[in-house]
This record gives sequence, C-alpha cells and structure tokens, in this order.
Amino acid sequence: MESHGGYLCQYSDVDAAWLQRMALLALEEEGQSPDDVGLLITALGGPGIVRFAWDAPFTYGRQGARWYLTHHALARRLSEHLNVTVHSYAFDPDEVEQVIAYANGRRVGGELLRYEDAELPDDEEDDAAFEKLQQKWPLGYVARVLGINRAELLRIPRKTSALIQLSSPLEPQPLWQLFPEQARAFRRTENAQSPAR
Repeated sequence: MESHGGYLCQYSDVDAAWLQRMALLALEEEGQSPDDVGLLITALGGPGIVRFAWDAPFTYGRQGARWYLTHHALARRLSEHLNVTVHSYAFDPDEVEQVIAYANGRRVGGELLRYEDAELPDDEEDDAAFEKLQQKWPLGYVARVLGINRAELLRIPRKTSALIQLSSPLEPQPLWQLFPEQARAFRRTENAQSPAR
C-alpha cells in the first residue's frame, strides 16, 4: 500500500476557476511555488466525496505523504468558504496516519496515530479483529464519517482524477464538468435522498 495524503470532504459543486484561485492562495501560504504544480481532484460519485491533493514534487512518495501532516492551508481555506468540514489527512503505512478536521476556517478536531503506539489484537493472526480495530483509527473514523470504509479511502488515489494546472488560468466552469461520469453518480445519489414531492 502506498503513502498518500490530501484533503477530503463532501462534494460541493464549485466554480473550477474559483477552486484554482483558492489553491494558488493556499500554496502561497504554504511557501510553495505554483510552477509545475497541479491540484488533483478525485470524486467518488456514490457517496459524494471529493479528494483534493497536490500534484507536485513536494507531495510524491513517502516524504510527500508526510508533507500533509503539517500543511493544511487548502483544507482551512476550503472549509472557510464551503459549507462542509474538510479533513486533511496523511497516511504512511509504515509509521503513521493523521486526520485534522477544519470547519469555518478553523481546526475543529483531529488525531494522529503512530503505529508503534497502537494497541493490537491479542491474536495477531485474527485479521477480522485487526480490521475492526483499524476502523477506530483516524482514517477509519473519517471514512465512517464520510460514508465509506477505510479500505475505500485508502484506494482513493487509484481512482480517476481530474487535474487543474495552477500555471495557467482556468475559464469559469462548474467543477462537475471535469469529471462528468462521477457527477452523474452524485446526482443519482442526491435524487435518491431527496424526498418525493
């Protein structure tokens, strides 16, 4: 399993050009140059979840995933403008996982777990007990909050993503136009959840 990180929240259809501006401001706040940097957007249509992650040398590999342990400007900015909680997460399968939640531009919770400190099941051969225990760890908890399971969350980077390059301005357009297939799934979910009139 590969290391990764990013920012997770319920899907909100925003203007892609606005999102690009927010990403540029967050990147500047983090002290990074926008040269050769993009914002990856991954949508899970069924549960209506979106992941934002930087496509940049400073976020590649294990060290890149660990970058998300301390860099939350985009999560904070998005939570300030969207009516959702944004969860900044980092996953290093050899050492640590962390989730920090932001709402209204403020940190509202979070947890870091170093695997060496984790309580493990008495029977190390009991895979079911271990998976149940992992659901209580930070990534398992945020996955439950978002309506998916931990395994689905850990597979998000393998899903199809849209890329917003930060070096050239985007024309205003709804975010869903970057991934129309997932957007249809969002709409089916929203229609199924809305009461009949």
